[in-house]
Amino acid sequence: MTSETTSAPAFRYVAVTFDCADPAELSRFYGEMFGLPVAYSSDDFVLLGGKDGAAGLAFNRLADYRRPTWPDPAQEKQAHIEVGVDDLDSAEEHLLKLGAAKAGSQPQPDRWRVLLDPAGHPFCITTLT
Repeated sequence: MTSETTSAPAFRYVAVTFDCADPAELSRFYGEMFGLPVAYSSDDFVLLGGKDGAAGLAFNRLADYRRPTWPDPAQEKQAHIEVGVDDLDSAEEHLLKLGAAKAGSQPQPDRWRVLLDPAGHPFCITTLT
């Protein structure tokens, strides 16, 4: 009798993909924020980072993309990431210059700030300390 041993396939996290109307615009914003290079680009899809096993971010054109309306549930957020920063005020100022917008709702602005990327996805910046 032979016994077969099977091993599970190897998995690794590569990227999270954001739907959007303009992948080039949104990838520019996140690429500048995180210092990630473009690993692949087409008219409808851009992958940042993701080389040498590093995780990245991707952006996919969706023809009928609708911006999230958070905190209004009319059009729910499709993604939300947390970004650690050393200084909330300077990080917020920098990201606003890159094209982010400050969300009207700020549940705990002394601990974290809610910003919106150019496609309307909310994300938070929070102090690391």
